[in-house]
Amino acid sequence: MKSDCHMHMVLDGVDWKQAIGRHCEKVDVPWIRQTLERYRKAGYTYLRDGGDRWGVGAAARAMADEYGIVYRTPLAPLCRKGHYGGFIGLTYETMKDYAALVVRQRQQGADFIKIMISGLMDFDRYGVLTEEGLPREDIRELIHIAHAEGFRVMAHANGARTIEAAAQAGVDSVEHGAYADEDALAAMAQNGAVWVPTLATIGNLRGKGRFQESAVHQILDSAMENVSRFAAMGGILAPGSDAGAWSVEHAMDSEWTLLTEAIGPTAETVLQTGIRRIQELF
Repeated sequence: MKSDCHMHMVLDGVDWKQAIGRHCEKVDVPWIRQTLERYRKAGYTYLRDGGDRWGVGAAARAMADEYGIVYRTPLAPLCRKGHYGGFIGLTYETMKDYAALVVRQRQQGADFIKIMISGLMDFDRYGVLTEEGLPREDIRELIHIAHAEGFRVMAHANGARTIEAAAQAGVDSVEHGAYADEDALAAMAQNGAVWVPTLATIGNLRGKGRFQESAVHQILDSAMENVSRFAAMGGILAPGSDAGAWSVEHAMDSEWTLLTEAIGPTAETVLQTGIRRIQELF
């Protein structure tokens, strides 16, 4: 049976604005059911949502058992105002605001907390992020507050120092993890953070003509090399496609294929271990 440890029910892999618009006024239940059925037919039994502020993931969780799927959601991701993530999550300005949101998430039934602590990859320029990560001390405090409320923490994190700071602060899973260096990889491995590299968000861009092709290949090669190095360190890796992101449709198998290529002959064992760990934590 299959698992996708990072997906977004609110998105459709085609047009994020149109996808969100589908649910803004009222959650589109038939669309969610259709998507859950796609996962069921493809053999998925576990999905971990990256969250949204319209209640789409929460609605999917309420229905998922009918499709034989265990579904986990943070409800909405939490993002610092003016930084990446506000288009899909709830924003805060101060740590006091953030702490209040964490309490609210607990009251509303979130399964875990997702924090947004960096920008995205610039797919036209290798090595470039759309914005740098939050300060190290802020990352530590965000994770500490959520843990103190009894939550596990999923962190959208790109950039070596951001990844390293999150791992050293005890984050439970690192999502994306672009441009990790040796120290960042070691920090994740040594602190037991599960890395969900979402390679499909890069690999599925190849040949599409939307971004600079040479940059896309460089970014993918770098990410796959890091996955290989991390696996060799004994780090915990789990498959998460970021389904719903552009060119990553729901219930695709491209993430597993790319991870298998990067890890090599031990991929099945490595990834099943990571899936079990995600299910234990989240």
